[in-house]
Order: sequence, then structure tokens, then C-alpha cells
Amino acid sequence: MTNNKQARRSSIAVVGNARLPDGDRRLVLAFEVGRGLIDAGYRLVTGGMGGVMEAAHRGARASESWFEGAGIGILPDSDCSKANPYVDIAIPTGMGHLRNSVVAHADAVIAIGGGAGTLSEAALAWNYGRLIIGLRCGGWSERLSDAPIDERRRYPHMSGDKVYGADTADEAVTLLRKLIGSYRNYRTTIS
Repeated sequence: MTNNKQARRSSIAVVGNARLPDGDRRLVLAFEVGRGLIDAGYRLVTGGMGGVMEAAHRGARASESWFEGAGIGILPDSDCSKANPYVDIAIPTGMGHLRNSVVAHADAVIAIGGGAGTLSEAALAWNYGRLIIGLRCGGWSERLSDAPIDERRRYPHMSGDKVYGADTADEAVTLLRKLIGSYRNYRTTIS
């Protein structure tokens, strides 16, 4: 008898601006991050809407390693048709901004720019003990990069726990691959 059980793919959330003008650098970064995540064998999770989220899903679809179900959109409302057209699996929540908590439960979070919604996702991910990588491209991702979000020591065995800063999509995915193993023992409560 063969064991057909495969290891679970880690799900990586990409969070950031929901609305950006065409040609914005953050859209290019999100596309490259989305493609890089699928190339590296991860699954993509976003809020399923436009801007950075849509660009990340377009990037995921552009990967030669793309597979059906590679990109999951956790939608703020109850209508699946509101998902961007590149989302593979749309999960309508009807939760509005509260859905940010679900997105932040991914195995790690990569932030690209962003406003208040991105800030809330990063803060929740911090409380949940997740690895967070912030691209230095403006917005909250840059403001949070290279420092801890608060003074708590989330992991006693880690002296350098912080929001890790990256300048490029490749650097973000490289950091993710290098560090995600240190963040496997998620915290489920705030201490």
C-alpha cells in the first residue's frame, strides 16, 4: 500500500494597497512576489480584491509551477463574484475588515505598501506569531520593516524577531524560505 499523503503547502499571505494606479511599482512587486511564491512551492492567500492582491494572483498564474487552487482569496463580503479574476478559490466571509484576521492566519505574511487594512493585518500576524516580511516600497510595509512591532519577545529562542525588510520580490521570497522554519510554532494567544 502506498502512502499518498503529501506534505501540506505553506500558505503565504500577500497584503497591501487595494487600489493603485496602473504602472505603480507596488503592483510590479506584488506580481513578482506572487509568481515567486508559486515558483518556490507555496500557496498564495490574499483578501481577493484589487491592487496588490490582484497583481499577486496574476503573478501566481504566470508561474510555470501554477496549479489549480494555488491562489486563495478571503473576501470581505458574501459575494464570490467580487473576487479578482485571477483568484483560484474565492472564500466569501461577509466579515468586512474582520476578514483581515483570517488572512493574517496564513503561515507567513508579506506586506507590500498598504494603508490601515495592511497595518491591521500586520499587527494581527504579529500577535499570531507569524513571520512578517515588509517590502520597502512606501506605506505601512516600509514603516514596519526592520523592527519589531512592539516590545514583546514573541519567541524566547529568537533574538532578532522583527518585521524583516526586503527591497525586491526575490529578496522577500529568499527571506521567507530562510526564516519560515523558525516560525512554525505559532502562538495562539497574546502573552
